[in-house]
Amino acid sequence: MLWGVVQFPGSCDERDALHACGQAGEARLLWHEERDLGGLDAVVVPGGFSYGDYLRAGAIARFSPAMEAVADFAAAGGPVLGICNGFQVLCEAGLLPGALLLNEELRFVCRQAELVAAGAESPFTAGIEPGERLSIPVKHGEGRYFAPPEMLDRIEANDQVAFRYAPGHNPNGSARDIAGVVNEAGNVLGLMPHPEHAVEALTGSVDGLRLFEGVSRVAA
Repeated sequence: MLWGVVQFPGSCDERDALHACGQAGEARLLWHEERDLGGLDAVVVPGGFSYGDYLRAGAIARFSPAMEAVADFAAAGGPVLGICNGFQVLCEAGLLPGALLLNEELRFVCRQAELVAAGAESPFTAGIEPGERLSIPVKHGEGRYFAPPEMLDRIEANDQVAFRYAPGHNPNGSARDIAGVVNEAGNVLGLMPHPEHAVEALTGSVDGLRLFEGVSRVAA
């Protein structure tokens, strides 16, 4: 199992993502100008502040050569995980529905959050039962998931909601408590919390490791 982790100017979580991927296989960094994803089994678009979040979060990164390759990889069915800023990039690139807006209280949040698996089928949720709770940290200023009501209804009807914030744990005002969604095919997941920061017992939770192990299990 070989993972690729995209690194943009301004990324700050690519090393932690690389470590998390290494817990479930082998991993290498992909510079944002790379187009060759040959040999990769899965791709992670990590958190941070790609291109300084100029214009808006993820708006410039979506035009990078690496993202063109990631779009082709996803279209061919390859598993892609976008974490925090990576979620924003995937939405900007049209690989996921909806958008991420400024937090409702207009403040950066950094805390442990409880998530509830919502039942979306994806390589990343393999082995995670609907209703299971995971403890995973959040840290963002633009993490409020938004989509028009008719799009939200369609996402719900298609079982594209992967995770919701548990009652009382929504840190940003996300619509319908949505913390993560998948595309219609289920191979692309965007998640605002940071599973790569929850793969070592020393941090207080290893729940995030389950997402990386899920892909490895399916690939095997």
